[in-house]
Amino acid sequence: MRIFDPHIHMTSRTTDDYERMAAAGVRAVVEPAFWLGQPRTSPASFADYFDSLIGWEPFRAGQFGVRHHATVALNPKEANDPRCRPVLDLLPRYLEKDAVVAVGEIGYDSMTPQEDEAFAAQLALAVAHDLPALVHTPHRDKARGVERSLAVVAESGIGPGRVVLDHLNEVTVGLVRDTGCWLGFSIYPDTKMSPPRMVELLRAYGTERMLVNSAADWGRSDPLLTRATGEAMLLAGFTADDVDRVLWRNPVEFYGQSGRLDLTDLDAAVDAGTGTWAGNSILRGGS
Repeated sequence: MRIFDPHIHMTSRTTDDYERMAAAGVRAVVEPAFWLGQPRTSPASFADYFDSLIGWEPFRAGQFGVRHHATVALNPKEANDPRCRPVLDLLPRYLEKDAVVAVGEIGYDSMTPQEDEAFAAQLALAVAHDLPALVHTPHRDKARGVERSLAVVAESGIGPGRVVLDHLNEVTVGLVRDTGCWLGFSIYPDTKMSPPRMVELLRAYGTERMLVNSAADWGRSDPLLTRATGEAMLLAGFTADDVDRVLWRNPVEFYGQSGRLDLTDLDAAVDAGTGTWAGNSILRGGS
């Protein structure tokens, strides 16, 4: 089973996670820029963070045979902080980087006017830089947040097939299914979605334009729940091809629209069973 996790925050995870992921079949990841758990106080903090996402983290992932790409953005939560708003002026520089395959996470947290402005501005950047967009749907009042997000996407002029609305669930999937946008689902231990619930949604809505991610971060989460979802699909009667479509071909198709997705030589480079990289032992830690 080959797995591409289209939304995971590996900056928050350990090298042991990379090793476990590689052994489970995770060959590629996309790491969206997000809130680190406490307020950042200046655009310089974001610059250092973005530099890490496109520099250090791909190197760290590569030691375990995992291909790493990123998305960059001013996240919705910090769009409300005037100290962070100048980050919007930094983004064009980073959106030209080869390792950046989308603008994200953007969208809503509390659905404030400040978030409206940042969301629209960053969709405009996605259009200008010919990149897809990863939209975070709010954890509170989710149905209204999804409806509002879809309205902003429609007004922006970006093609719906270049947008994924993430963190969807049973309440919101029907709102997005017929819009042409991609549908993202985060599989969590306690909240968001679970593998059995995801299987039922795939039964009801099919596998087209469906993205399954772990969204693993510094909170209670599990980077192997993509694998658990694939196994649950097989037990439920889905074919290996169905699993490959959801866990590999769909994210490749979505992020491939950036023209920057580099998955070359992965089959030769990674042996998930032994944890080797191009025939050599994995480097561990920082030495």
